[in-house]
Amino acid sequence: MPLFLGGIPVGHVGHAHPHHDHGHQAGGHGGHSHGVSADADRRWLSLALVLIGVFISVETVIAFAAGSLALLSDAVHMLTDAFSIILALIAMRLAQRPAKGTYTFGLKRVEILSAQANGLTLLLAAAWLGYEAVVRLLHPPEVTGWMVLATALTGVAVNLGATWCLSKANRSSLNVEGAYQHILNDLYAFIGTAVAGVVVMTTGFARADTIATLFVVALMVKAGCGLLRDSGRILLEAAPAGLDPDAIGVRLAASPDVAEVHDLHIWTITSGEPALSAHVMVHPGGDCHAVRRALDHLLAETYGLTHTTLQIDHEDHAPHPTAATAHPGPGAAASHCAGGHGPRHRSEPHAH
Repeated sequence: MPLFLGGIPVGHVGHAHPHHDHGHQAGGHGGHSHGVSADADRRWLSLALVLIGVFISVETVIAFAAGSLALLSDAVHMLTDAFSIILALIAMRLAQRPAKGTYTFGLKRVEILSAQANGLTLLLAAAWLGYEAVVRLLHPPEVTGWMVLATALTGVAVNLGATWCLSKANRSSLNVEGAYQHILNDLYAFIGTAVAGVVVMTTGFARADTIATLFVVALMVKAGCGLLRDSGRILLEAAPAGLDPDAIGVRLAASPDVAEVHDLHIWTITSGEPALSAHVMVHPGGDCHAVRRALDHLLAETYGLTHTTLQIDHEDHAPHPTAATAHPGPGAAASHCAGGHGPRHRSEPHAH
């Protein structure tokens, strides 16, 4: 006979015990209202954006006046940083909207989409600046060294201020961390540009400006590829870095009364929000509810996984095998899930 909770069937007495745990021990569920904290982070990001925006305007004018591609490349790099901060602010606003309708997790992955856009923009800007740098290596223009040096030193100060602002924000967000790393890279780039300005002033070697540009291009490529890689892993539902699904499956299967764990999935909803789902088979006579509680505690305390969905079934109550649903392998649980995917983890020695 089905057991109902609030009018919703949650299992069958003496048979299956599906459990979907979204308890979120650290802070409660709140309708999936996870994400970056709003007001304080927005203030810090906005302050950094103002600093960067004002300096970009000044630097662009000086770059054309001095004929410096290094300064122009720094300005372009800072423009992508400003773009990433704007996207982060928009993503924060959208992520606060409650989950409803077909968007059952809300709009939390807007952050990941904006990180993808930011990474792609970095790579496109790097390609253009790299082309310009090669042209200037072959035909170096006149460069005003003192203007390059003065602007670069000012850029160092501005980037130190912007980096400090972003260090105060929530860097568990992929966007905030990406913007932080970009501005930190800008700091290194301005140091390189300042060195190029000194070289041009003291030796007249105009190609030093172009070499500094190539240094900035390398930093942009590194940052862009990193953003695309990290956001791509989330979009492709890869397990978060540092969490090995196979090792977690083995650990769960070794728990008391657990016969098998299969259909194990670990993914990231958005930055800093890992989730797990799995089908757990319990030995005949085992207490499904006690097993579920023990696994919840293990996942939360050992792996920091508090957003979990566990379906618990007795192994002896699994459906009988059929030609359409049978899975290879020992035990009645092999046929329990039609179209199952991923390795099966059992308490006894087995091959994955």
